[in-house]
Amino acid sequence: MKSSTDLMLAQLKRQGPQAATALARACAITPMGAHKQLQLLLAQGLVAFSESSAAGVGRPQRIWRLTEAGHGRFPDRHGDLSVQLIRQIKQTLGPQALDRLISAREEESLLLYQSRLAGLKGLADRVQALAALRLEEGYMARAEAEPGSPGAYLLIEDHCPICAAATECHGFCRSELQLFQRCLGEQVKVSRVEHQLDRARRCVYRFEELSSPF
Repeated sequence: MKSSTDLMLAQLKRQGPQAATALARACAITPMGAHKQLQLLLAQGLVAFSESSAAGVGRPQRIWRLTEAGHGRFPDRHGDLSVQLIRQIKQTLGPQALDRLISAREEESLLLYQSRLAGLKGLADRVQALAALRLEEGYMARAEAEPGSPGAYLLIEDHCPICAAATECHGFCRSELQLFQRCLGEQVKVSRVEHQLDRARRCVYRFEELSSPF
């Protein structure tokens, strides 16, 4: 069973900066307990806060967020070793060789993803299955219907386990977007609407079924 501090870190990772009261509700602990846990995490350098007066008149409210060290508590399957390998491939074999490796990874993933989506007809079910796959791969993924856009769905990834590799080589991100498009087919428009490499706190993909021309 996860401790309340682990739950709190996961909540900040999933939902982004928020007040202690919101964290207390999400973690099913008292506000006093949440404040105590946050002070411990603050002392460890895992969280930080900023003052907000958005709540109205009175004492400013503290909005808590993960620090770089806090984000580092979540697993990265590649990390420094992958970055080193990517640089060595570029230097010794050239960027074209790295592109071929990324393409081979995409083809292998495509076979797996297509097998898991086989037989699913509705877009909602397919995006949900895609989210389940990504969750298994460490992306803290979930699927949601897009508010105000009937028929459109979002794939939200609160954590990127290959962030170090993707930062070093943007081809990984380009390949993943292509992978989603190939899985869903030409009748679905796939776009990335939030991107960690563009300083967003997470990656979010949007899926919308295109109207038939007939």
